[in-house]
Amino acid sequence: MQSLVLFLAVLLAGIQVICSYTDPGDSAALQSLKATWQNTQPSWEKDDPCGAPWDGVTCNDSRVSALSLSTRNIAGSLSGNIGSPTELISLDLSFNRELTGPLVPQLGDLQKLTTLILAGCGFTGEIPDELSKLSNPVFLALISDNYFVGSLPPSLGKLSQLFWLDLAGNQFSGTIPVSTDSAPGLDLLLDAKHFRLNKNLFSGSIPEKLFSADMKLTHLVLDNNQLSGPIPSTLGLVLTLEVLRLDNNSFSGEVPASLNNLVNVIELNLAYNSLTGLFPDLSKMESHTFVDLSNNYFSPTDVPDWLSNLPWLSTLIVENGSLQGPLPKELFSSPELPFVKLRNNAINGTLNMSSNISRNLELANLRYNQISLVETNSSEYANTLVLLGNPVSNNSLANTSYCQPPQQPATSNYSTSLAHCGNNSCPHNQMLSPQSCNCAFPYQGKLYFKAPSFREINVTLFQDLEESLRTGLDLAPHSVFLENPFFNIDNYLEVQVALFPSPGNQFNGSEITRIGLDLSSQICKPPQQLGPY
Repeated sequence: MQSLVLFLAVLLAGIQVICSYTDPGDSAALQSLKATWQNTQPSWEKDDPCGAPWDGVTCNDSRVSALSLSTRNIAGSLSGNIGSPTELISLDLSFNRELTGPLVPQLGDLQKLTTLILAGCGFTGEIPDELSKLSNPVFLALISDNYFVGSLPPSLGKLSQLFWLDLAGNQFSGTIPVSTDSAPGLDLLLDAKHFRLNKNLFSGSIPEKLFSADMKLTHLVLDNNQLSGPIPSTLGLVLTLEVLRLDNNSFSGEVPASLNNLVNVIELNLAYNSLTGLFPDLSKMESHTFVDLSNNYFSPTDVPDWLSNLPWLSTLIVENGSLQGPLPKELFSSPELPFVKLRNNAINGTLNMSSNISRNLELANLRYNQISLVETNSSEYANTLVLLGNPVSNNSLANTSYCQPPQQPATSNYSTSLAHCGNNSCPHNQMLSPQSCNCAFPYQGKLYFKAPSFREINVTLFQDLEESLRTGLDLAPHSVFLENPFFNIDNYLEVQVALFPSPGNQFNGSEITRIGLDLSSQICKPPQQLGPY
């Protein structure tokens, strides 16, 4: 009997060792990170990362396969041992602003890595060439919103399986690299669907070689850089494009006619450049919901008829432009076009607003043009028409609302309703849950939408966003609170978001890890009109 008990004791001890065992190299790597970092989770005080297990650490057969620590307030820097867990598939350290210092070359040793997300941290320095050793990354929301400098390594072109490249919001400079006989370049990333290089210091012209018909790009976001020269005509070969933002650069010359081939583009923004020549012909781009061609130097041209023939157009902006002549009355008849902004052009003649006006037209801003007569009928159009600065504003319409400065829409102060909560209030470090009206500690922050297909706040759309966040993040009904959506100086939509736990008044560590990863890896999808975030 004693021998049986001894045998069982040994067996159970063996099972415990097997269940709690972590590969020594992986354990040493995580212990090294723990020694380097501040504010690690309480579970990291245990000895065995896989057996305990440590919060944010996922293991498979004693090997660390994922490290997910988004939004955990970690402070410190990366250890050179980060390359030791060679079975690591996913590394997400996003939105830990106090995680600083350079990217260590040892990241290139993670040969099985498919997801690398370091967005919203405080990393500095240049991108190490060793990252090109990653043989199969499919999601590389690499380093957006950090403090990186220098030029892009051409070696990034070796990441042939790259799906998502996000380098936005840094201080990268120099030109965008393309391949040569002796070096790779971004033109080799044929499977990538997302290039987000906006809000950097890239300069020079974009080589024609960057784009080809073999590319699968859907989002090309290059706004707010210092790029110059012509828009490459080869861009018209990328027929998969849906979002194209080239605004706030110094592009010059004519808009290439080949852009008219991009029939799947939903948003086109070429504003705030130095483009010249004829006003571009976009008549074939019938998928457009948003077009902004403002603040360029196109030759004076009559308002083109094709502007009235884009069936899905919801926002048309050509401000400080060169449009002249009368507006075709058909422009305002499209049921999908609620917003028209043609401020400061040379539009003249008679404005016909008395028939065939869509009931969905909410705003027609024609401020500072040369319109001399308006045919209008309040029963046909009773929404916002802005004519201040036109000749007509000095005569018969001088005292009407049409010739007064436009008012900010009341819906710009949208927030999720808490009317059913009555007079309930909370301590300063908590908020009312819209689900239960109880005080809770929400998971909160800002969502930035980089290419929304509208420029006016829409209540229904934000209600849809609440529901998409709830379902996408698998939260309880009415547990999402939105507040103060507005367009910032870069024409990005900012929305303050608070997500509430149910039941209880706070999320546990695993729930925070899950929500952070679902957001940073873009698993949660907002309504399409909001575009990429």
